[in-house]
Amino acid sequence: MSKLRCIIFDMDGTLTQTNQLIFDSFNHIAQKYRGKTFSQSEITAMFGPPEEGALLNVVSRAQLNEAMTEYLSFYKDNHSRLAMLYPGIQDVLCFIKDHGKLLALFTGKGTHTTSITLDEFGLRQYFDYIVTGNDVEKHKPSAEGIHRIMSHFALQPDEVLMVGDALSDIKAAHE
Repeated sequence: MSKLRCIIFDMDGTLTQTNQLIFDSFNHIAQKYRGKTFSQSEITAMFGPPEEGALLNVVSRAQLNEAMTEYLSFYKDNHSRLAMLYPGIQDVLCFIKDHGKLLALFTGKGTHTTSITLDEFGLRQYFDYIVTGNDVEKHKPSAEGIHRIMSHFALQPDEVLMVGDALSDIKAAHE
């Protein structure tokens, strides 16, 4: 562990509990544009690319910009009601920073929803580098985001720890 220089965190399900917010935001758009809603498992199956990619399952490409604007508005307006920071997370991040380690975030969320969540919970200050789903061509379980972080800080694999909650995080870390 003495060689550890950087800890990379996933966001959803690791630092924050935002699934209900994501499901409700998605269904807000699906109801408006398709007149239907999707189950949590149907929405989860669309995870991978950032929100824009998932929304293309319910809106046309011509409707995407308008739908994204509405999605982000709903997401931000309902963040405090539907999302929460896991207890003790800020203490953990503070502890890591106080011990001189780099902190990075690698999330499949898009840039805009990542920014909303970081700002709403006051987490941005802890991270030295952030990679979102919009910053990579290959989404988790690809390790492209981890490689970007390692390259940014000139890190070797044994100097990095990935913390996540999903199989895609584990696969990315192993890659």
